[in-house]
Amino acid sequence: MDMEHSYHYGVIRRAIEAIDAAEGPVSLDALAAEAGMSPAHFQRTFSSWAGVSPKRYQQFLTLGHAKSLLKERFTTLETAGAVGLSGTSRLHDLFIRWEAMSPGEFAKGGAGTTISYGWFQSPFGEALAMGTDRGICGLAFADETGRKAAMEDMRGRWPNASYREDPDMIRDDVHAAFGGGETRVLLIGAPLQIKVWEALMQIPSGQVTTYSEIAHRVGAPRAVRAVGTAVGRNPVSWIVPCHRALRKSGGLGGYHWGLAVKRAMLAYEAAQTEGTDGLEEAMG
Repeated sequence: MDMEHSYHYGVIRRAIEAIDAAEGPVSLDALAAEAGMSPAHFQRTFSSWAGVSPKRYQQFLTLGHAKSLLKERFTTLETAGAVGLSGTSRLHDLFIRWEAMSPGEFAKGGAGTTISYGWFQSPFGEALAMGTDRGICGLAFADETGRKAAMEDMRGRWPNASYREDPDMIRDDVHAAFGGGETRVLLIGAPLQIKVWEALMQIPSGQVTTYSEIAHRVGAPRAVRAVGTAVGRNPVSWIVPCHRALRKSGGLGGYHWGLAVKRAMLAYEAAQTEGTDGLEEAMG
């Protein structure tokens, strides 16, 4: 990921804040002024990141879009499982080769494991990635939380591991995660968490499901709150797409790395997968 792509997300983030603060649609001129750019420059920068115009993207960011996603793009996980992990997304054909740590490894908290880490520029701001020779084991987004909190959070998942800064060791997997390709993932978690994360990987890009749907999928229909907690503890955000889980009401729910990031991810995927095809009619 290059610095320009992350800079573009900074522009998007300020636009999201301006949209959130407004009571209605925000004009191109107003969004450009908030970003400190001319309208033409803002339009070019915005469109190069999102793939659609600021006006179109703003529709994807509205609170009503979450409800429209549930209405128009809801997926049952039984159907999604038949489709396959990569779904039909035009955003990326992300083939995930993943494994979970054994119960013994989980109990040891990473003892005897060396984890390499590095800071990378991503479509959603600065990302902290961690991995071993078996694949990525941690992916965090620091724009909302800051570097220190992101690092402490990720290291807390593997409290007994040894750490070294070595971005080159995991660079290929990180680039595949954001740019398409095969990504190797190593997950650490309790049995219910692993089941929930596996279910999340069945949701195609550009589609969503609900926490209660996931709870039914993993055989715990009355444990929606526990499932929601497991979603929030996902150690490799974006790769395991916890941002695609919504409340049954259409509310966004929470997001470990900030709701602005979750909204940006959902809007980014919607822009890539839906383009200009009938969003206004769907939101009616």
